[in-house]
Amino acid sequence: MTHDGLIDEPYALADADVRRFRDDGFVRLPAVFDAATLARFEREITRLTLEHNPLTDVPLEQRDTYGRAFIQVGNLWTMSDEARRLSFSRRLAGIATGLLGTRGVRMWHDQALYKEPGGGFTPWHADQQYWPMASALCVTAWIPLQAVPAEMGPLSFGRGSHLKRIGRDLEISDESEQVIRAAIREQGILEVAEPYATGDVSFHLGWTLHRAGPNTTDRPRRVHTVIYMDVDMRLAEPAHANQRADHAKWTPSTRVGEIMNDPLNPVLYAS
Repeated sequence: MTHDGLIDEPYALADADVRRFRDDGFVRLPAVFDAATLARFEREITRLTLEHNPLTDVPLEQRDTYGRAFIQVGNLWTMSDEARRLSFSRRLAGIATGLLGTRGVRMWHDQALYKEPGGGFTPWHADQQYWPMASALCVTAWIPLQAVPAEMGPLSFGRGSHLKRIGRDLEISDESEQVIRAAIREQGILEVAEPYATGDVSFHLGWTLHRAGPNTTDRPRRVHTVIYMDVDMRLAEPAHANQRADHAKWTPSTRVGEIMNDPLNPVLYAS
């Protein structure tokens, strides 16, 4: 059996990290994984991303803003045992549980977000706009599979923006970029944009506003993400077409008002 590195080892989450996460809506944690662990899983995540890339035959210059931002492939954990090992990491799920302060977390979904060489910016948005969830107890782990310097397009966050109600009705688009950028400026919200060292992983709440710059390097920005929700999360009545689509895609057997206990939403950590 191949050594799994730190994939299931507990991470020493400090009280200060939890406070910062809840105040700011995000936290970037150092040394969550070592280089060898990342290199091992990068090979499989990259293979699956390229194999299932929906934009293979569409040149960058012919895509819209969303299509230029990244290659997006979801539910990799259902495609191979190796991808499942990463997405089911108890180390990551334990961090997510500690940050949210819940009794456990379950999978909403995972996805690769590969920003190609020359790929464009990712517009300002809030993830939970897409998700029919009855509470705000959801968090995304953003897991770079290599270091992400500024020129490669790391995430930028609006500090404390999860406590505002900015852009919550906007899907990711040129409009969300313009409207949210203006609101952030008007309300004096600080944009935090920092490079990621090898092994850094960030966690952000579903209503935290974030964006990413373009990838101006000649290498892809290879990122895997896992989205966790409270183990007791219930399905809210979908408010619009995006939420109806996500209901059908990510938790199809769950009815409104029920805990999202679909086979696609396994429990990943229980404290």
